[in-house]
Amino acid sequence: MTRYDQLQQQLRNEPRVWLITGVAGFIGSNLLEVLLKLDQKVVGLDNFATGHRRNLTEVSSLVTPEQWSRFHFIEGDVRELQHCKDAMLWEDSPVDHVLHQAALGSVPRSIADPIATNAANVTGFLNMLVAARDASVRSFTYAASSSTYGDHPDLPKVEDRIGRPLSPYAVTKYVNELYADVFARSNGFRTIGLRYFNVFGPRQDPNGAYAAVIPKWTSNLLNGEPVYVNGDGETSRDFCFVANAVQANILAALADSDEALNQVYNVAVGDRTSLIELVRAIQSELLLLGEIPEPQVVFREFRPGDVRHSQADISKARRLLGYNPQYRVAEGLAATMAWYKSMLSKKDSVSNQ
Repeated sequence: MTRYDQLQQQLRNEPRVWLITGVAGFIGSNLLEVLLKLDQKVVGLDNFATGHRRNLTEVSSLVTPEQWSRFHFIEGDVRELQHCKDAMLWEDSPVDHVLHQAALGSVPRSIADPIATNAANVTGFLNMLVAARDASVRSFTYAASSSTYGDHPDLPKVEDRIGRPLSPYAVTKYVNELYADVFARSNGFRTIGLRYFNVFGPRQDPNGAYAAVIPKWTSNLLNGEPVYVNGDGETSRDFCFVANAVQANILAALADSDEALNQVYNVAVGDRTSLIELVRAIQSELLLLGEIPEPQVVFREFRPGDVRHSQADISKARRLLGYNPQYRVAEGLAATMAWYKSMLSKKDSVSNQ
Protein backbone atom coordinates (compact mmCIF):
# COMPACT_ATOMS: atom_id res chain seq x y z
CA MET A 1 0.00 0.00 0.00
CA THR A 2 1.39 3.40 -0.99
CA ARG A 3 1.60 6.40 1.32
CA TYR A 4 -1.23 7.98 -0.65
CA ASP A 5 -3.42 4.90 -0.18
CA GLN A 6 -2.73 4.99 3.55
CA LEU A 7 -3.67 8.64 3.84
CA GLN A 8 -6.91 8.18 1.92
CA GLN A 9 -7.89 5.42 4.31
CA GLN A 10 -6.94 7.62 7.26
CA LEU A 11 -9.12 10.45 5.99
CA ARG A 12 -12.13 8.18 5.59
CA ASN A 13 -11.74 7.25 9.26
CA GLU A 14 -10.84 10.75 10.47
CA PRO A 15 -12.71 13.41 8.44
CA ARG A 16 -11.21 16.90 8.47
CA VAL A 17 -12.11 20.38 7.26
CA TRP A 18 -10.36 21.69 4.14
CA LEU A 19 -10.28 25.06 2.41
CA ILE A 20 -9.67 25.13 -1.34
CA THR A 21 -9.10 28.52 -2.93
CA GLY A 22 -9.76 28.63 -6.65
CA VAL A 23 -12.20 25.78 -6.06
CA ALA A 24 -14.15 26.43 -9.29
CA GLY A 25 -11.00 26.22 -11.36
CA PHE A 26 -9.38 23.26 -13.06
CA ILE A 27 -7.14 21.89 -10.31
CA GLY A 28 -9.34 23.21 -7.50
CA SER A 29 -12.44 21.38 -8.72
CA ASN A 30 -10.47 18.14 -9.10
CA LEU A 31 -9.27 18.50 -5.51
CA LEU A 32 -12.86 19.14 -4.42
CA GLU A 33 -14.11 16.00 -6.16
CA VAL A 34 -11.52 13.75 -4.52
CA LEU A 35 -11.93 15.22 -1.03
CA LEU A 36 -15.73 14.99 -1.12
CA LYS A 37 -15.48 11.37 -2.27
CA LEU A 38 -13.32 10.82 0.82
CA ASP A 39 -16.20 12.22 2.93
CA GLN A 40 -14.33 15.38 3.92
CA LYS A 41 -15.83 18.76 4.76
CA VAL A 42 -14.70 21.42 2.28
CA VAL A 43 -14.94 25.19 2.17
CA GLY A 44 -14.43 26.56 -1.33
CA LEU A 45 -13.47 30.15 -2.21
CA ASP A 46 -13.59 31.53 -5.76
CA ASN A 47 -14.36 34.78 -7.57
CA PHE A 48 -14.86 33.12 -11.00
CA ALA A 49 -12.08 35.17 -12.59
CA THR A 50 -10.84 32.02 -14.31
CA GLY A 51 -12.99 29.31 -12.70
CA HIS A 52 -16.50 28.31 -13.76
CA ARG A 53 -19.73 27.41 -12.01
CA ARG A 54 -20.08 24.52 -14.43
CA ASN A 55 -17.06 22.85 -12.78
CA LEU A 56 -18.85 22.86 -9.43
CA THR A 57 -22.02 21.59 -11.09
CA GLU A 58 -20.08 18.71 -12.61
CA VAL A 59 -18.51 17.79 -9.27
CA SER A 60 -21.96 17.79 -7.65
CA SER A 61 -23.06 15.21 -10.24
CA LEU A 62 -20.13 12.93 -9.42
CA VAL A 63 -20.61 12.71 -5.65
CA THR A 64 -23.53 11.65 -3.48
CA PRO A 65 -26.02 14.22 -2.13
CA GLU A 66 -24.65 13.57 1.36
CA GLN A 67 -21.10 14.22 0.21
CA TRP A 68 -22.17 17.39 -1.63
CA SER A 69 -23.84 18.66 1.56
CA ARG A 70 -20.36 18.77 3.13
CA PHE A 71 -19.30 21.49 0.69
CA HIS A 72 -19.72 25.16 1.58
CA PHE A 73 -19.02 27.63 -1.21
CA ILE A 74 -18.08 31.28 -0.70
CA GLU A 75 -18.00 33.59 -3.69
CA GLY A 76 -15.12 35.79 -2.71
CA ASP A 77 -11.74 37.15 -3.70
CA VAL A 78 -8.35 36.36 -2.17
CA ARG A 79 -7.40 39.99 -2.77
CA GLU A 80 -9.84 40.83 0.07
CA LEU A 81 -8.41 39.86 3.45
CA GLN A 82 -11.84 39.59 5.06
CA HIS A 83 -12.97 37.08 2.43
CA CYS A 84 -9.95 34.94 3.30
CA LYS A 85 -10.74 35.16 7.00
CA ASP A 86 -14.40 34.31 6.41
CA ALA A 87 -13.35 31.12 4.60
CA MET A 88 -11.55 29.71 7.64
CA LEU A 89 -14.73 28.14 9.09
CA TRP A 90 -17.11 25.38 7.96
CA GLU A 91 -20.21 26.13 10.05
CA ASP A 92 -18.62 26.03 13.54
CA SER A 93 -15.67 23.84 12.55
CA PRO A 94 -12.30 25.55 11.95
CA VAL A 95 -10.36 24.71 8.81
CA ASP A 96 -7.60 22.14 9.31
CA HIS A 97 -5.86 22.26 5.94
CA VAL A 98 -5.59 24.99 3.30
CA LEU A 99 -5.00 24.10 -0.36
CA HIS A 100 -4.29 27.45 -1.99
CA GLN A 101 -4.82 27.15 -5.75
CA ALA A 102 -6.23 30.60 -6.56
CA ALA A 103 -4.04 32.58 -8.93
CA LEU A 104 -3.99 34.34 -12.27
CA GLY A 105 -1.96 31.94 -14.37
CA SER A 106 -0.38 32.32 -17.79
CA VAL A 107 2.93 33.87 -18.74
CA PRO A 108 1.43 35.92 -21.64
CA ARG A 109 -1.33 37.30 -19.40
CA SER A 110 1.25 38.43 -16.85
CA ILE A 111 3.25 40.22 -19.53
CA ALA A 112 0.09 41.94 -20.81
CA ASP A 113 -1.21 42.85 -17.33
CA PRO A 114 1.43 42.49 -14.60
CA ILE A 115 -0.56 44.60 -12.12
CA ALA A 116 -3.54 42.21 -12.11
CA THR A 117 -1.23 39.21 -11.89
CA ASN A 118 0.62 40.72 -8.94
CA ALA A 119 -2.61 41.62 -7.12
CA ALA A 120 -4.01 38.09 -7.35
CA ASN A 121 -0.80 36.14 -6.94
CA VAL A 122 1.11 38.22 -4.39
CA THR A 123 -1.44 40.28 -2.46
CA GLY A 124 -3.91 37.40 -2.57
CA PHE A 125 -1.26 34.94 -1.42
CA LEU A 126 -0.19 37.14 1.49
CA ASN A 127 -3.82 37.61 2.54
CA MET A 128 -4.28 33.85 2.62
CA LEU A 129 -1.10 33.34 4.64
CA VAL A 130 -2.21 35.90 7.23
CA ALA A 131 -5.75 34.49 7.46
CA ALA A 132 -4.47 30.91 7.76
CA ARG A 133 -1.87 31.85 10.36
CA ASP A 134 -4.43 33.73 12.45
CA ALA A 135 -6.80 30.75 12.22
CA SER A 136 -4.03 28.36 13.37
CA VAL A 137 -4.59 25.92 10.52
CA ARG A 138 -2.67 22.65 10.65
CA SER A 139 -1.07 23.00 7.22
CA PHE A 140 -0.90 25.40 4.28
CA THR A 141 -0.21 23.87 0.87
CA TYR A 142 0.08 26.20 -2.10
CA ALA A 143 0.40 26.01 -5.86
CA ALA A 144 3.90 27.08 -6.81
CA SER A 145 5.17 26.90 -10.40
CA SER A 146 7.92 25.46 -12.55
CA SER A 147 8.23 28.96 -14.03
CA THR A 148 10.36 29.74 -10.97
CA TYR A 149 13.27 27.93 -12.62
CA GLY A 150 13.45 30.76 -15.15
CA ASP A 151 16.57 30.75 -17.29
CA HIS A 152 18.46 28.09 -15.33
CA PRO A 153 19.69 25.72 -18.05
CA ASP A 154 20.08 22.43 -16.18
CA LEU A 155 17.79 19.46 -16.82
CA PRO A 156 16.13 17.92 -14.97
CA LYS A 157 15.07 20.78 -12.72
CA VAL A 158 16.09 20.35 -9.07
CA GLU A 159 14.32 22.38 -6.38
CA ASP A 160 17.35 24.19 -4.95
CA ARG A 161 18.74 25.44 -8.28
CA ILE A 162 16.75 28.22 -9.95
CA GLY A 163 17.58 30.98 -12.41
CA ARG A 164 16.24 34.44 -13.15
CA PRO A 165 12.48 34.74 -13.75
CA LEU A 166 11.42 35.24 -17.36
CA SER A 167 7.98 36.76 -16.77
CA PRO A 168 5.96 38.71 -14.19
CA TYR A 169 4.05 35.50 -13.49
CA ALA A 170 7.29 33.72 -12.57
CA VAL A 171 8.23 36.61 -10.28
CA THR A 172 4.92 36.33 -8.40
CA LYS A 173 5.25 32.57 -7.90
CA TYR A 174 8.80 32.97 -6.59
CA VAL A 175 7.60 35.68 -4.20
CA ASN A 176 5.03 33.16 -2.91
CA GLU A 177 7.86 30.83 -1.97
CA LEU A 178 9.75 33.63 -0.21
CA TYR A 179 6.70 34.68 1.79
CA ALA A 180 5.92 31.08 2.76
CA ASP A 181 9.49 30.58 3.96
CA VAL A 182 9.41 33.78 6.03
CA PHE A 183 6.11 32.79 7.65
CA ALA A 184 7.46 29.33 8.40
CA ARG A 185 10.56 30.73 10.11
CA SER A 186 8.98 33.68 11.91
CA ASN A 187 5.63 32.16 12.90
CA GLY A 188 6.27 28.43 13.16
CA PHE A 189 3.82 28.02 10.28
CA ARG A 190 3.66 24.74 8.31
CA THR A 191 3.83 25.37 4.56
CA ILE A 192 4.61 23.30 1.49
CA GLY A 193 4.83 24.65 -2.06
CA LEU A 194 4.16 22.47 -5.08
CA ARG A 195 5.91 23.51 -8.28
CA TYR A 196 3.45 22.30 -10.90
CA PHE A 197 4.78 21.30 -14.31
CA ASN A 198 2.16 21.73 -17.06
CA VAL A 199 -0.78 20.07 -15.34
CA PHE A 200 -3.60 18.88 -17.61
CA GLY A 201 -6.83 16.91 -17.38
CA PRO A 202 -10.64 17.15 -17.25
CA ARG A 203 -12.20 20.58 -16.62
CA GLN A 204 -9.21 22.50 -17.97
CA ASP A 205 -10.75 25.37 -19.95
CA PRO A 206 -10.08 25.35 -23.73
CA ASN A 207 -11.36 28.91 -24.19
CA GLY A 208 -9.80 32.31 -24.05
CA ALA A 209 -6.55 33.89 -25.15
CA TYR A 210 -4.61 32.21 -22.36
CA ALA A 211 -5.91 28.66 -22.61
CA ALA A 212 -3.36 25.95 -21.86
CA VAL A 213 -2.01 24.05 -24.81
CA ILE A 214 -3.66 20.63 -24.33
CA PRO A 215 -7.29 21.82 -24.01
CA LYS A 216 -6.77 24.41 -26.75
CA TRP A 217 -5.30 21.93 -29.22
CA THR A 218 -7.91 19.33 -28.34
CA SER A 219 -10.67 21.82 -29.12
CA ASN A 220 -8.96 22.79 -32.39
CA LEU A 221 -8.55 19.17 -33.49
CA LEU A 222 -12.16 18.31 -32.72
CA ASN A 223 -13.40 21.38 -34.59
CA GLY A 224 -11.09 21.01 -37.60
CA GLU A 225 -9.27 24.25 -36.80
CA PRO A 226 -5.53 24.89 -37.21
CA VAL A 227 -3.22 23.86 -34.37
CA TYR A 228 -0.82 26.72 -33.66
CA VAL A 229 2.58 25.71 -32.31
CA ASN A 230 4.86 28.36 -30.86
CA GLY A 231 8.36 27.82 -32.25
CA ASP A 232 9.62 24.83 -34.21
CA GLY A 233 7.74 22.12 -32.31
CA GLU A 234 10.81 20.85 -30.48
CA THR A 235 10.11 22.83 -27.32
CA SER A 236 9.45 20.25 -24.59
CA ARG A 237 7.58 20.11 -21.31
CA ASP A 238 6.99 17.70 -18.43
CA PHE A 239 3.22 17.27 -18.78
CA CYS A 240 1.52 16.07 -15.59
CA PHE A 241 -1.99 14.62 -15.33
CA VAL A 242 -4.17 16.36 -12.73
CA ALA A 243 -4.64 13.22 -10.59
CA ASN A 244 -0.91 13.35 -9.86
CA ALA A 245 -1.27 16.95 -8.67
CA VAL A 246 -4.21 15.98 -6.45
CA GLN A 247 -2.11 13.22 -4.91
CA ALA A 248 0.73 15.66 -4.24
CA ASN A 249 -1.60 18.13 -2.52
CA ILE A 250 -3.00 15.54 -0.13
CA LEU A 251 0.45 14.12 0.62
CA ALA A 252 1.77 17.61 1.31
CA ALA A 253 -1.16 18.67 3.47
CA LEU A 254 -0.80 15.60 5.68
CA ALA A 255 3.00 15.45 5.78
CA ASP A 256 4.10 14.86 9.34
CA SER A 257 7.91 14.71 9.31
CA ASP A 258 9.88 17.84 10.15
CA GLU A 259 12.16 17.21 7.19
CA ALA A 260 9.24 17.27 4.76
CA LEU A 261 7.71 20.51 6.02
CA ASN A 262 8.44 24.05 4.86
CA GLN A 263 9.80 22.89 1.54
CA VAL A 264 8.99 23.22 -2.15
CA TYR A 265 8.55 20.16 -4.36
CA ASN A 266 8.38 19.48 -8.06
CA VAL A 267 5.05 17.97 -9.13
CA ALA A 268 5.47 16.28 -12.48
CA VAL A 269 6.21 12.89 -14.02
CA GLY A 270 9.92 13.36 -14.62
CA ASP A 271 9.78 13.06 -18.41
CA ARG A 272 9.77 15.34 -21.47
CA THR A 273 7.36 15.54 -24.40
CA SER A 274 7.97 17.86 -27.34
CA LEU A 275 5.10 19.98 -28.61
CA ILE A 276 4.97 18.17 -31.95
CA GLU A 277 4.92 14.80 -30.15
CA LEU A 278 2.07 16.13 -28.05
CA VAL A 279 0.01 17.11 -31.10
CA ARG A 280 0.39 13.61 -32.51
CA ALA A 281 -0.45 11.97 -29.18
CA ILE A 282 -3.65 14.02 -28.77
CA GLN A 283 -4.64 13.22 -32.35
CA SER A 284 -4.05 9.49 -31.79
CA GLU A 285 -6.19 9.43 -28.65
CA LEU A 286 -9.01 11.33 -30.34
CA LEU A 287 -8.93 8.99 -33.36
CA LEU A 288 -9.59 6.10 -31.00
CA LEU A 289 -12.85 7.84 -30.11
CA GLY A 290 -13.95 8.52 -33.68
CA GLU A 291 -13.03 10.29 -36.90
CA ILE A 292 -11.55 13.77 -36.67
CA PRO A 293 -10.32 16.09 -39.44
CA GLU A 294 -6.68 15.85 -40.50
CA PRO A 295 -4.82 18.38 -38.35
CA GLN A 296 -3.28 21.47 -39.91
CA VAL A 297 -0.25 22.38 -37.81
CA VAL A 298 0.89 26.00 -38.11
CA PHE A 299 4.26 27.01 -36.66
CA ARG A 300 4.69 30.57 -35.48
CA GLU A 301 7.15 32.71 -33.50
CA PHE A 302 8.41 31.61 -30.10
CA ARG A 303 6.39 33.17 -27.30
CA PRO A 304 8.08 35.80 -25.07
CA GLY A 305 8.82 34.53 -21.56
CA ASP A 306 8.75 30.83 -22.47
CA VAL A 307 11.61 28.49 -21.64
CA ARG A 308 12.86 26.09 -24.30
CA HIS A 309 12.81 22.84 -22.30
CA SER A 310 11.44 21.80 -18.95
CA GLN A 311 11.71 18.53 -17.06
CA ALA A 312 11.43 17.85 -13.35
CA ASP A 313 13.48 15.82 -10.95
CA ILE A 314 10.79 14.37 -8.65
CA SER A 315 13.12 12.41 -6.36
CA LYS A 316 12.69 14.87 -3.47
CA ALA A 317 8.90 14.52 -3.53
CA ARG A 318 9.23 10.74 -3.76
CA ARG A 319 11.59 10.60 -0.79
CA LEU A 320 9.99 13.09 1.61
CA LEU A 321 6.29 12.98 0.66
CA GLY A 322 5.89 9.48 -0.77
CA TYR A 323 4.81 10.98 -4.09
CA ASN A 324 4.33 8.34 -6.76
CA PRO A 325 2.71 9.67 -9.96
CA GLN A 326 0.16 7.12 -11.13
CA TYR A 327 -0.34 8.57 -14.62
CA ARG A 328 2.22 9.02 -17.37
CA VAL A 329 1.44 11.41 -20.23
CA ALA A 330 -0.15 8.76 -22.48
CA GLU A 331 -2.33 7.44 -19.66
CA GLY A 332 -3.36 10.96 -18.68
CA LEU A 333 -4.28 11.85 -22.27
CA ALA A 334 -6.32 8.68 -22.60
CA ALA A 335 -8.22 9.59 -19.44
CA THR A 336 -8.75 13.17 -20.63
CA MET A 337 -9.73 12.97 -24.31
CA ALA A 338 -13.08 11.25 -23.80
CA TRP A 339 -14.06 14.01 -21.38
CA TYR A 340 -13.15 16.73 -23.88
CA LYS A 341 -14.90 14.99 -26.76
CA SER A 342 -18.06 14.76 -24.69
CA MET A 343 -17.90 18.32 -23.35
CA LEU A 344 -16.83 20.05 -26.55
CA SER A 345 -19.56 18.37 -28.59
CA LYS A 346 -22.17 20.37 -26.66
CA LYS A 347 -22.62 23.95 -27.73
CA ASP A 348 -23.05 25.24 -24.23
CA SER A 349 -20.16 23.29 -22.74
CA VAL A 350 -17.56 25.77 -23.92
CA SER A 351 -19.48 28.94 -23.08
CA ASN A 352 -18.35 30.98 -20.08
CA GLN A 353 -20.67 30.64 -17.14
